[in-house]
This record gives sequence, structure tokens and C-alpha cells, in this order.
Amino acid sequence: MLGWKSKGLISFMLLVSSLLAACDQTIEDRNIRLHHQYGNNENAENREQKLYLFITEKLMGSQGIFTNLTETDQNESFATGHEILSESMGLLMRYYAITSQQDRFEDSLRLSQDVLMTESGFSYRYSPKHNKLYTVNAAVDDLRIIRALYEAADIFENEIYFKQANQYADRFMKYNTQNGNMFDFYDEYYRVQNNFITLCYIDLRTLGYMSSQHDQQILINQMSSIIQNGYVSDEFPFYETRYNYETENYQSEDINTIESMLTILSLAEVGLQRVESIDYIKQNVQKGTLYGKYTKEGTPKTDIQSTAIYAIAAMIGSEIGDEELYKQSIERMERYQVVEAGSTLYGAYGDVATLQAYSFDNLQALLAYVY
Repeated sequence: MLGWKSKGLISFMLLVSSLLAACDQTIEDRNIRLHHQYGNNENAENREQKLYLFITEKLMGSQGIFTNLTETDQNESFATGHEILSESMGLLMRYYAITSQQDRFEDSLRLSQDVLMTESGFSYRYSPKHNKLYTVNAAVDDLRIIRALYEAADIFENEIYFKQANQYADRFMKYNTQNGNMFDFYDEYYRVQNNFITLCYIDLRTLGYMSSQHDQQILINQMSSIIQNGYVSDEFPFYETRYNYETENYQSEDINTIESMLTILSLAEVGLQRVESIDYIKQNVQKGTLYGKYTKEGTPKTDIQSTAIYAIAAMIGSEIGDEELYKQSIERMERYQVVEAGSTLYGAYGDVATLQAYSFDNLQALLAYVY
């Protein structure tokens, strides 16, 4: 492990004793382990390559990754069509770092800086059609880009990426945290934060990579406590949606599976996953019954499933070294891939009837293949 990364993790390990097992290997070591454990069989490589070609040839524009293949007027309150998200760019940057594609990583980093950069962070969204850069960042997306830079610094042994990551980490601490609390967003126009944190935004491993400071140590400690105490129950071992700092209460209208899975992944990456959560995920991956939304009592509110759910389950399997969970999750995920050669969506994860193909699903699947 490189010296700078070890120093960045020391404070985290002191505060969270369970972190040791998760942080004693470099990213390169983890990739070698996964290729030996799970294999890089021809079918998996072929599917990954088809997906990659779809993303780079059809879902990529001159300013970044499209939110969706199907274009819109880009006037909704949420990103649609060919709008660009920092979420998508961060996921792509992580893929290029993990797969040691430095030139493509550099291109994606430069695009993100040129298109999405603001004084206070990376804008969560840009509309090319209206040339509109939104003034709000998203903490989870900034952390993902910061993480990609730390990973790239490690893999490419590049001090410049490390310095950039530290610069963005300092900016993150300035605008997205206060008094040891992390906030979902900072609005540069109104110069305000929100009053809560969404649990799946808390990327514990990336917080651990950031340079050791007193404020950062407090942040890690408090965020670790908040995320762990958001556990719903042993009967339904998922996690609450958000924590409100003003009321000091957790809030969840329903339990969104992708959000809870990302929370569990964050915990797994630092060795803090609960066995009840892992057992629940494994049982439902085996049965193919991980649905998109539940009540807090664990009753499904929909029968809809998604690519991203099983992609994240595979990443969890990777992190905890569970070969069976990884393989079964990939198999479940691949049932959603379009493999008809004549289809516009060939290689993608999307809906052939409507030609909807979302960047989040496709990039999570791409990352799952190499995680």
C-alpha cells in the first residue's frame, strides 16, 4: 500500500476498529484477488465489452455521459435525456481507474472539470440543450470523483491525481460539512446546505482516504455512527433513508432498495456490514426477489427489480469475498442485458420497447464486472 494512502487511513482505523480488514489491500491487490476468485471467463468478458461499447458509442456525447439514451426537452425537475450528471462521470472515472486505462481516465476527468466544475464542487447536473449548469452539488457524487482520483493516484502511481483529490477533499470539507456533520448538497447560488444527510451518500472508505485533519476525524466518527444506527431491524435488515440533524431523527417514507444496498456496500467496504443484511441479500438474490421498494416492515411495495440492484449486490459480494453472492448477482443482473444483435440497445441494460437506457444502471453494471 502506498505511503500516502496509509497515512490517510490511520485516523479512520483508530476511530473504527473494524476497518482494518477492509483497508489492508491496495486496489490492485483487490482486482487480482477478484480475477482469481470469480474468473474472467469469455462470456463475462464478452458481455462487459458489449456493454462498454454501448456506453462509449451510444450513451456518450462530446460533453459526457447521457442520463438516458432517449432525448427529452430537458425541462424536468430531475435529469432526463442527454443531460450530464456528475454521478455518471464519477462512475466512469472509477471504471477507467480500476481497469488501468489512464488516457481515458484523464479524458473523463478533464470533461468533468470543464463541464461540471463550480467554485464549491461539481454541479450534479448540466443541461446541454439549455446550456444550464445547476448551482447545486451532491455530496455522494463529489466523493465518488474524489475517490476515483485517489484510486487513480494509487493505480497509476501519479502524485498529481493525489494532490487533486486532496484539493477537492478540502473543498468538500468546506462546503458539504459543518461541525462534524455531512450534508447532501451545497447550493452555490443561495450559499446554503440542506438540514439532513441521506445515508447512502456516506462513503466511509472515501472519507478515510482524505488527508488526516481534526475536523475530518470527527466527521468520520459521526458519520459512521449515523449510518450504523440507521439499521431498521433484524426482521428487515435494511437502512433508513436519511437522518435529520434538526429533529435528530431518521426519516423514510419507504425503503428504497438501491439506497439501502449502497449503504450496505459502504459499510462492507470498511468491514462494518451486518451479517443479517448479508444473509437477507443472499437469500433474495438466490430467489430473484430483490424488489425496488419496501415498507419499513419489509413488505414489497412493487414487483419491479433493476439492473443496479443486482450490480450493487455483486459489489457487496466482491467486498466481503463471497464468491457465490458475486456470481449469482452477476447472473441475475445479466438477465436484463439486451443481447439481440439487431437491437438499438444491443449490449445495454434497458427497455427495448421504449429504448430507455439509463446511465446509472449501465454504469453500475459496468463497474460490477470489475469491482
